[in-house]
Parts: sequence; C-alpha cells; structure tokens
Amino acid sequence: MVWIRWLLLLLIVRPIARFLTGADVTGREHLPLKGPAIVAANHNSHMDTLLLLSIFPSRAVMRVRPAAASDYFLRDPVIGWFSRNLVGIVPIARGKAGSGEDVLAPAREALARGDIIVVFPEGTRGDASDEMAALKSGVARLAEAFPDAPVTPVWIQGAGRVLPKGEAIPVPLNCAVLIGEPVHWEGKRAQFMDQLRAALLKLKAEAPPLRWT
Repeated sequence: MVWIRWLLLLLIVRPIARFLTGADVTGREHLPLKGPAIVAANHNSHMDTLLLLSIFPSRAVMRVRPAAASDYFLRDPVIGWFSRNLVGIVPIARGKAGSGEDVLAPAREALARGDIIVVFPEGTRGDASDEMAALKSGVARLAEAFPDAPVTPVWIQGAGRVLPKGEAIPVPLNCAVLIGEPVHWEGKRAQFMDQLRAALLKLKAEAPPLRWT
C-alpha cells in the first residue's frame, strides 16, 4: 500500500494538480522535509490538499498527512478507503469538538511518528474570494504538544476558482502557492495564533497576480 500511495501521488495527483492549477510556487525551500512538522494553510477548496501534496519533493511526500474532517471524508466506505490509504488523511472528528473527546489525538499520534501534518486552521473551506476566516486554536494545541516542530505557513491563492465549494468539476485556472518561514511555539497560545495569522496575511499580501483570469 505504501508503494501504491507513492506512485499515485507522483504519477497521478502531481500531474493533475499541476495541470489544473499551473501553480506558481515561491518559498519552496521552507517546506519541511521530515517530521514532526506542521504545515498551516488557508483553505478555499478541496484542491488545496492535492496542490499541497504535489509541491513536496518525492523523498518527503510519503510523510505528508493532511488533517481532514472525518464526517466528510469517511462518510462513504469507498471515499474513506481512498482518503485514508491513498491521500493519507489524518481524520479529525470536528463534530465532537467541545464534547470532551480528544479530537486532535490522531494528529498528535501522526506527529509522534515523525509525520508532516497539513492543517487548515480556518476549520472549513471558504469561498473563492481568498479572504481568510478566523483561525481555530487546534494548530496552537498541536504546536504546544510538539514545541520543537516547525509550523510552516502557506498561502494558496486561486484554488477556490479551480474547484469552488459546492462544485464537483474543477476548471483549469492558475494558482499561486507562497511558503513562508516557520513560526515557532514560544509558550502562549494567543501569541502563537497572532504570529501565525500575521505570517499568513503577509504571504497573502505578497501573492503575485494570477494568470489565466
């Protein structure tokens, strides 16, 4: 199964993501190549996950595990098998947040194994406007649990145009991916969240004009 996932990501997911987005990637040198590490990105489309998986080098991509809502990606046996075994998601039961259940346990376990966790701190997809919603504190709790793990901010511009929320068929349009220098845990959740939000907004401000309008 490991080799099947590796081949799928390199031979199918990567070419499809590149064809659909023509992504201009800047700051690739900031991507973590080993874990434990956290990648925190804005979220406007399901294309975001495929795009992020496509930009990691082949030697690191098998360690990349996107955190994803279990109520959506495990709702069907076929989708669930594909999501777990080929995309490699870390399922998060977002509907149980606040119930006392440790919904971040799967992400912490993956980090403990040395994986690179991709999180979308907004918690759900926005629209095609590329406006960033309020960030949820789950990423800060992960950073607190693994204070030496770098948290790399990533801004994805334009993916909401390729596959808007509610749509099933993507349209090839240019995107941009900007990767910033890691944010590090310094002991306070509020301070960490402020730093992460500032880092994401800085990347957004630096995003180039999109081609193929």
